[in-house]
Amino acid sequence: MIEIKHHGAVTGVTGSCHELLVGDSGILIDCGLFQGEDSSNGASASNLSIDFPVDHIRALVVTHVHIDHVGRIPYLLAAGFEGPIICSEPTAIMLPEILEDALKIGFTRDRALIERVLGLIRSRLVPVPYGQWHSVFDGEGASLSVRLQSAGHILGSAYVECEAEYEGDFERIVFSGDLGAPNAPLLPEPQPPERADRVVIESTYGDKDHESREERRYRLKAVLEHALEDGGTVLVPAFSIGRTQELLYEIESLIHEFGKDDVTPDLPWRDLEIVVDSPLAATFTRIYRDLKPFWDAEATELVSQGRHPLSFEQLTVINGHEDHLNAVDYLAKSHRPCVVLAGSGMCAGGRVVNYLKAMLADKRNDVLFVGYQAKGTPGRDILTYGPRGGWVELDGGRYEIHARIHQVGGYSAHAGQSDLVRFVSGIESPPSEIRIVHGDMRAKDSLKSQFHSAGLTGIMIPGLA
Repeated sequence: MIEIKHHGAVTGVTGSCHELLVGDSGILIDCGLFQGEDSSNGASASNLSIDFPVDHIRALVVTHVHIDHVGRIPYLLAAGFEGPIICSEPTAIMLPEILEDALKIGFTRDRALIERVLGLIRSRLVPVPYGQWHSVFDGEGASLSVRLQSAGHILGSAYVECEAEYEGDFERIVFSGDLGAPNAPLLPEPQPPERADRVVIESTYGDKDHESREERRYRLKAVLEHALEDGGTVLVPAFSIGRTQELLYEIESLIHEFGKDDVTPDLPWRDLEIVVDSPLAATFTRIYRDLKPFWDAEATELVSQGRHPLSFEQLTVINGHEDHLNAVDYLAKSHRPCVVLAGSGMCAGGRVVNYLKAMLADKRNDVLFVGYQAKGTPGRDILTYGPRGGWVELDGGRYEIHARIHQVGGYSAHAGQSDLVRFVSGIESPPSEIRIVHGDMRAKDSLKSQFHSAGLTGIMIPGLA
């Protein structure tokens, strides 16, 4: 008996949690938080209980550290899970950092309790290099090994190959986690597995393709030029891990290219200030810098030339809350061109909300979305109603939107439809079953249709276990 169960990311895009059962023992792949409208169908900040048995779970495998993949780990431990937490080497460094932030926001301010939980998590971490098989269990009639491969989504992200054996039957099952887009800054693109009998694939952007890197870089340049022309602020609701670092990389490259006096003499690129107003994003930017061996060849080459794509002259980091409030007040009144990257990515909390409340009504400003906006979040509302001159509710108040609203999907860190089809089609022997998860129903249906068009069969859209 080799069975797949789903405990999240099947009725929406968040809450990733999947189970692979081999005989009487199993593993979990991710244990994430539900966000936006997904939270009404599962665990949310106020309902984080683990509502499935865990006594037989021998290990948790973490694909990457985004909160919708790891946010319920403390509650999994509280439910009695006692196994190891298997992950890539960069993820082992970053996971305690992201969970510390999540615990402070949604669990407790008790520093001693937080440290106990983090200490327990650190003691369970088992970092595994990419491409190396790791045995989870090997008993009478049943065994399971896992191998992590680079997913190109964020630093340390992985898709998971599972080699399962039960009473002489062998099966290779692949869980995609979140796959990255090709040609993204900093990270190499994912390569398809050599084989898979069954695949569980994400579908966040299963109904659309992203712009090319050249196109999205051009659109980013155009947004920044608007700020340079009229002294406005470009506000980027930032996900702390992945998108923030990719944007810094691209902004540094634009300043390097266009900041020369003889290239764009009428636009003061050298006066454009870049502000990262998120302690967590600042922490992960530092970690990205420290983990250069996991960067792609392009980024490594820049470093060898003396460039510093994540630490350049015009970059300012704000940590303290008082400094944050002063920055909001100053930028709302000044006419100095600026780009602010502030959490959280879906505008559902964090420092970005103060910037939005102060700046949405001013047409000099721009709001640039670079990641998925789940239904039921303020980010989705701004994206939907902002271009129509509508309004959004923030902290119980109604705020009119006169700032310009943009979305550049290529910085989403997620593979587009063609990338997902190419990933599965690239498996030398086609899988007999493809399970589509982690997406809106429209995205899942569209991806299913594309898989059929590519000649793939055995495609299903599962529900919760």
